[in-house]
Amino acid sequence: MPTLQDFFSTSDLVETDYCVFGAATCFIREEDGVKEVSIIEPIPSAAIEALLKGIPTSYTIAYATTLSEVIKGDRLTVPRVLGDNIQTPDDFLERTAAAARTYKRRPEAKAHIAIGATYEAFNHSTEKKRVLNQENIVSKDDNIKQHSHTHKVL
Repeated sequence: MPTLQDFFSTSDLVETDYCVFGAATCFIREEDGVKEVSIIEPIPSAAIEALLKGIPTSYTIAYATTLSEVIKGDRLTVPRVLGDNIQTPDDFLERTAAAARTYKRRPEAKAHIAIGATYEAFNHSTEKKRVLNQENIVSKDDNIKQHSHTHKVL
């Protein structure tokens, strides 16, 4: 994946391409419990269409803009409308490129939120917490039990 310096020169995206960015409420597991954090995430076209129908989501606000407003030269700029103290995930560039391509493939999805506009009427819920540093530890108990005759030649 391209670095910030060559993001537009190494991908099929241009600075004027449309993308929706959201501020999501997530959690980080620490020794003494969980800590709430806000992160910026690009929202693909299919996801924004589902979110606008009222499904529960961790997003509090979405902002539609061009890629050049967020990716400026060799730095990322979080739009002020998304809030203060917002963090960017490690895979932000890859996810932004993927999300922006979905709007190129489905240009009719751009009609939901105009460039420069925000949307805040989400069905915000943190009932199912999005824990960012969750580790999935697999054990033998996770194996599916098979019938005793499964591997026998009868």
